[in-house]
Amino acid sequence: MKLYLASLAAGLLVGVVYSLLNVRSPAPPVVALVGLFGILIGEQIVPVARHLLAGDGLRAAIGLADCSDHVLGQLPGRTRAAVAPAEPAAAEPPPRS
Repeated sequence: MKLYLASLAAGLLVGVVYSLLNVRSPAPPVVALVGLFGILIGEQIVPVARHLLAGDGLRAAIGLADCSDHVLGQLPGRTRAAVAPAEPAAAEPPPRS
């Protein structure tokens, strides 16, 4: 939660500085941000629907599709699952002479 509050505070500070300098913000209008949010949510519909059709419950489908991490980022108080180590590369054949 501290990360979100720090981000909001930094944004407010920059907004105040822009206002004092009479500079318009380069940020997109709110309608564009709502559209981006729609894209982000829409991306998750297909994976969740696949899990629902496979017989999983809604909570399980959302968890299996990793929606919350993709949409919200890592939430405060949660730790990321250990990432599986990469598989070793296949052995290369010996060079030809």
